[in-house]
Amino acid sequence: MAFTNNSTASSNSNKPVLSFWKIWNISFGFLGVQIGYSLQNANTSRILSAIGADPHHLSLFWLAAPLAGLIVQPIVGLSSDKTWTRLGRRIPFILGGSLISALAMFFMPNSEHFAELLLPLFFGATMLLLMDTSFNVTMQPFRALVSDMVPESQRNKGYAIQSFLINTGAFVGSMLPFILTNVFHVANEPAAGEKVAPTVIWAFYFGGGALLFSVFWTSFRTKEYPPEEYAKYNNIDTTEKTKMSFFDLLKNIPATMWQLSVTQFFSWFALFLMWVFTTQGIAQNIWHTIDPKSKDFNDAGNWTGVIFAAYSLFAALYSLALTPLANKFGRKNTYMLSLVAGGVGLMSMMFITDKNLLFIPMIGVGIAWAAILALPYAILSSSLPAKQTGVYMGIFNATITIPQIAAGLLGGIALKLLGDNAINVIALAGASMIVAGICAKLVITTKE
Repeated sequence: MAFTNNSTASSNSNKPVLSFWKIWNISFGFLGVQIGYSLQNANTSRILSAIGADPHHLSLFWLAAPLAGLIVQPIVGLSSDKTWTRLGRRIPFILGGSLISALAMFFMPNSEHFAELLLPLFFGATMLLLMDTSFNVTMQPFRALVSDMVPESQRNKGYAIQSFLINTGAFVGSMLPFILTNVFHVANEPAAGEKVAPTVIWAFYFGGGALLFSVFWTSFRTKEYPPEEYAKYNNIDTTEKTKMSFFDLLKNIPATMWQLSVTQFFSWFALFLMWVFTTQGIAQNIWHTIDPKSKDFNDAGNWTGVIFAAYSLFAALYSLALTPLANKFGRKNTYMLSLVAGGVGLMSMMFITDKNLLFIPMIGVGIAWAAILALPYAILSSSLPAKQTGVYMGIFNATITIPQIAAGLLGGIALKLLGDNAINVIALAGASMIVAGICAKLVITTKE
């Protein structure tokens, strides 16, 4: 059933109030995108280590992701703001990005088999860059789509639903290798002469299929407002022909975005370190191994997926509470406390030597992750001009990518300074997350 805009607005300038399922359909594609993205987060270091990457250089490979986002998302945002097709303005980019993402997910775990084209490690890095670039092409329009379609009174709900779907997808994606090993008995060690475990390869195949299914669902069940209707709901004068250059847009960035950028820096710096070093950290701290081809290391890799799934599950559940909490206590207070909970969780991991106890810090990480996915966008969206929502959402992505670039450049150095013990880098990530929470309280001054 196609999405139709037959709700009644209080006035012509107000967007229609949407039903729960209409908001759900708008964001449903994020479910599959996040299955793929979480597979990338939990298994990229594992794949690259298996095909020959030095642990001290892992964070440099991960620079592909934020560099892609820094360049791609503003371009996609600016382009989608100006695009009007039969499918809509955001949907064409969502569809195109998902197709490329699914293709890259097939090639990434099979990098070792393309040595005739490129060295396996170089091919794997290239696929990581392609995969993350296409993820960014898909993700950015989803953020803008909620802002386009959902009225201000439902923004908390809109981004909370998106956060719930993101975290449900992350739970599924993170659990896939573990489920394939323990339920379907797929081998978790590479076969003779192979480098990547079959569990990882088949998980990526499943993730690519789920990504395509969910994105197609959103694309064909969501009908974007046509230009005239969009202009009416956003009080846009269609006769006005003023044209702003990209540099003009940068000069007119809303103050709210600058305020949020400080918190974003420390929170995403922390997340990047967590994604890169968790497998190495718990393999060394709990399994007492640093050999990327050993069974113990692959067991640690599977367990990383499990605990990442756990924080995604906790985040999905916490997302259900975000709307009432933000409405009652305010967005910035909810944001601050959520980030501090995540920081405490990450710092506590350095004291844990039983793998089952790692679920406890994941509660805090999940709380922080749910807030990071929803509250900055809910705070920001009301301050953006309707004509430039997409491009400003794209520019805002720099507050995600720049801290990841910084963490990528400094991660290997931090590992050496902290005694080549990756669990200490996770503790550093926790400290950064707590600083982010303090900044959320001190810096954000937007009226709610």
